[in-house]
Amino acid sequence: MNNDLDIDALLDDRQTRIIVCCGSGGVGKTTTSAALALRAAERGRKVVVLTIDPARRLAQSMGIEQLDNTPRPVDLEASGSLDAMMLDMKRTFDEVVLSQASPEKAQQILHNPFYIALSSSFAGTQEYMAMEKLGQLYRDAQQSGAYDLIVVDTPPSRSALDFLDAPERLSSFLDGRFIRMMLAPARGPARLMSAGFSLVTGALSKVLGGAFLKDLQTFVSALDTVFGGFRARAQQTYALLQARGTAFLVVAAPEDDALREAAYFVERLQGDRMPLAGLVVNRATLSDHTDLSVAAAMAATERLGSESVTAGLLRIHADRERLVARQRTLRERFAAAHPQVASVVVPALAGDVHDLDGLREVGRLLACADADA
Repeated sequence: MNNDLDIDALLDDRQTRIIVCCGSGGVGKTTTSAALALRAAERGRKVVVLTIDPARRLAQSMGIEQLDNTPRPVDLEASGSLDAMMLDMKRTFDEVVLSQASPEKAQQILHNPFYIALSSSFAGTQEYMAMEKLGQLYRDAQQSGAYDLIVVDTPPSRSALDFLDAPERLSSFLDGRFIRMMLAPARGPARLMSAGFSLVTGALSKVLGGAFLKDLQTFVSALDTVFGGFRARAQQTYALLQARGTAFLVVAAPEDDALREAAYFVERLQGDRMPLAGLVVNRATLSDHTDLSVAAAMAATERLGSESVTAGLLRIHADRERLVARQRTLRERFAAAHPQVASVVVPALAGDVHDLDGLREVGRLLACADADA
């Protein structure tokens, strides 16, 4: 694999306005996002990093008590600046309602039991709100100049790319037969109401209860105004993700499953014409770069005997070199299947990253990564 992914060039390019880090769980994606954001800030960019991962490691490593839906400044002595935030799905949804509806209508929606359920736990809501928050950040940055780079840390596993489907899924939901039926009273004159519709709603009232059906109808009618604007903005954000100023980084570990997931991400991004910057292979085991081969080390171990301390060290060396060779084979296999994808290989650290110095070291390794490790 060629080390042709220049991280510093990506961060320094003022045309780059959004960096999206995606990948499966447990590969260091959140840490990578934070390290990229910190390095960019220390190289003069005005950065905000948005995490959609529910883990709290990002706040801890940046010295912030707790992350929430509001960007929090990170205390830095740098030419640039860095803010960090974590997506609050419910609060972002509430902000959409408050911005799109009248005060009276907004309160009616916010207290509706169907809205409360949808905004708190409905499948796909997190992805919808991720699109909304990213769009908000970008629009605010364009207007205020507060940020010139947004770094997005996506959820683990394949759901990390579900937000790409948000506009289409939302449109399908709003245009569904049941939703259109429930909206009929609000959209058309009473004289257009059919006997069939009255029959259906009457039957539903008997089964579900009149109050339940009224709450449902109120909620569905609110969707027509509130989500109409969101749908348009989500489509705009989708186009933004395809634009020249966006760069996707796929993060993986040098393991079978993680690289298989990385291949899925790469193929999905390419299929959707998203600008893929490259692959970060995280936590790689590096060779000792000695002339002692695995075979020679094992032969020496047999001569020294199993009780020898030197023999134990030789076995550790042999095991490590086997792991290095296996990881290199996996990376070469990925590169052969995706020769157009730029990549960097980042060595594993001795311990966990828990502060800014640790993030700086990760950033340095990203920029100086050795693809031939």
